[in-house]
Amino acid sequence: MNKTIYFIANWKMNGNHNSINEIERVLNFFKKNTIYKFKKIIFCPPSNLLTSFRIKIKSKLIDFGAQDISKINVNNGPYTGQLSAKMLKDSGANYVIIGHSEKRLIDEDFKTIKEKINISLKNKLKIIFCIGENLSQKNKGSSLNVLKKQILSSLDVNKINFNNLIIAYEPIWSIGTGIVPTNNYLDKIYRNLKKFFKEKYKVNSPIMLYGGSVTTDNVATLGKIGLISGFLIGGASLKSTSFIKIIKNYFK
Repeated sequence: MNKTIYFIANWKMNGNHNSINEIERVLNFFKKNTIYKFKKIIFCPPSNLLTSFRIKIKSKLIDFGAQDISKINVNNGPYTGQLSAKMLKDSGANYVIIGHSEKRLIDEDFKTIKEKINISLKNKLKIIFCIGENLSQKNKGSSLNVLKKQILSSLDVNKINFNNLIIAYEPIWSIGTGIVPTNNYLDKIYRNLKKFFKEKYKVNSPIMLYGGSVTTDNVATLGKIGLISGFLIGGASLKSTSFIKIIKNYFK
């Protein structure tokens, strides 16, 4: 295997300062197991933990991302509760998750997502861009139309450098439910997305991940889909034992 495989840990609203121990165990595993060469490990903890984690983890084997960013395009100002791109960058983030279904449900529309993406890229933050359809949309057979609309409404054709963008397909009906799409279903999704990106954005090989109930038991099966370049992992990334096992099982 000669392409980079991404394993991104989205901790959501979990973790504390002692959780650095879980990341250190992951780091120690890779220091002792140098056979896992073609992988990229990114932890996205709550933003209050980013600085302390980055200070303690200086290895290039581990990178960090934020879970959100302000849509206000200034470094500082009278905006209570907001975290600017510069603040997140200074805290140690090189990536940021944008468009996650949980955020879309609360306060992110297409305009907001586009603003956040453009601000992030201007501030040299790489994007983990989440897309996904809900169960009703899937049952109506409109999954691909929903995904294409999310993409076109958020990514400016002439502004996006796909070297700084990761697409994370997360079917909403799979997140946290234990229900994982069949490989046939996913293969169709990814093949159509690749074709779409080539036609609309002139990119031949976008980095596309899968997220949604990824576990130690199903990652090997998911890994058989050639167009998947890694995984956005939720609950199973909180403990080093399960996170490491996911990676080991993928590379078996």
